[in-house]
Amino acid sequence: MTTSYDNPPHLAPRGTVVVLPGRGEDAAVYERLGLRLAFDAYRVRVLDDPTRDPEAATAAVRDLLTEDAPGPHVLLGSDTGALFAALLVAERTVPAAGLVLAGLPAGSAPADAPDWEAELEARTTCPTHRNRLAEDPEFRRGALWTAPPEGWADRATPSLVDVPVLGVHGADDVVSTVDDARNWFARLPHGELVSLAGTAHDALNNQTHRTAAALVVRFLERLRLGADLPAVERVEVS
Repeated sequence: MTTSYDNPPHLAPRGTVVVLPGRGEDAAVYERLGLRLAFDAYRVRVLDDPTRDPEAATAAVRDLLTEDAPGPHVLLGSDTGALFAALLVAERTVPAAGLVLAGLPAGSAPADAPDWEAELEARTTCPTHRNRLAEDPEFRRGALWTAPPEGWADRATPSLVDVPVLGVHGADDVVSTVDDARNWFARLPHGELVSLAGTAHDALNNQTHRTAAALVVRFLERLRLGADLPAVERVEVS
């Protein structure tokens, strides 16, 4: 199932963003982000958690990133969705001009699954998002504490990801620490990692979600100018 958010009818699309959710999530979790990117004229397509059916997810990404889809083509993944996006590009399975990886699971999850309240605490600092997760019938509680599918981490080899990458990570992430993420991103040919203060694991859906979305839009705008990500602003006085 694909959820769509389109650019306003009076604006030409500025690119196509395919969103891959993380463990336990569904497309509805990314409504807020989808609407915001669409408002800035990006065509957004949100899939379900790819761990449920990796082959179907791969086929869906291929179908969405055809030559007819407005470019640049970007995969945006959260948690294991980020890992899946990275392996698709590392293995050149799908064409993409860039990646946005949020909350990449670069370390090991806790051995024992915490209770629901502890999961919410680990996921997000945003009361609105917590309520959304609690009321979402498609959301799978506890899935965050399961290991990523076997082989995904090995297949998502950073040195083979040859497109520009933006990493967005919670500074207070206890599921995948900033140190773990930093080590992974340091091995990318073309990557930058931004940590957000006061932010837990679901880096796109915390109280800092507006800052996260702004970082994504800025990355997309730079990518439109070229794969070397030219600067779009300059500080004249500081």
